[in-house]
Amino acid sequence: MARKKRKVEGKVKSNEKRISSGIEGFDKMVEGGFEKNSVNLVVGDSGCGKTIFAIQFLVEGLKKGESCLYVTFEEKKKEFYSNMLNFGWNLEENEKKGKFFFLEYNPEKVKNMIEEGGGEIESIVVKHKISRIVIDSVTSFALLFEDELQKREAALSLFDIIRKWNCTSILTLQENPVERKEGSSTSIEFEADSIILIYFIRERKERQRFIEVLKMRGTRHSAKIHPLNFSNKGLYVSSEVFSDGIK
Repeated sequence: MARKKRKVEGKVKSNEKRISSGIEGFDKMVEGGFEKNSVNLVVGDSGCGKTIFAIQFLVEGLKKGESCLYVTFEEKKKEFYSNMLNFGWNLEENEKKGKFFFLEYNPEKVKNMIEEGGGEIESIVVKHKISRIVIDSVTSFALLFEDELQKREAALSLFDIIRKWNCTSILTLQENPVERKEGSSTSIEFEADSIILIYFIRERKERQRFIEVLKMRGTRHSAKIHPLNFSNKGLYVSSEVFSDGIK
């Protein structure tokens, strides 16, 4: 598959619109938010808060009157809506208003979507003028392909389709950031405009969460690791800096 030429990114201009993440403290790390129409990857192990991070991003869009789409391989709608109410997020109500769309998919359907050039997801995006998308997660999707070349081509196709929709998107990937090898990168990570790592590590007698921006194209992002905490309104990033190093 021939790789399409991509516009060379430089420093983001001050008047270029940024998309707020909805996570208190995070936007300060990335010059005001995600770049508009970017594809962003949130990486972390089970239980770290990837899904909450992604949903909080969608909720921020709903607050601004935007239409949002959540594509999941694992969540069941009824249970999902019930869990989100714990943070005060009534997504079922937003669905009834025609602003939030829940689509339960499986990895094979995403593979078919790529072969069709958009499929059902594209129909929803175009018809309802979706501006924010979350795909949770792409871990199983990557396992459908046998070798690295196939994975790379599939990732490139997936990202090209998402980019043509002119939406700002988050894809989650289940992987323990601590076990990442220096300089390693999967096909999906290579294509992403940004990579956010969420650590969930044991500190003394309990586990704590930390967040790091590994890369974000066109952005002078923070290179520091910050504590990531839960409240009854979702996640927030502490202004403190984790200085001991992640091991």
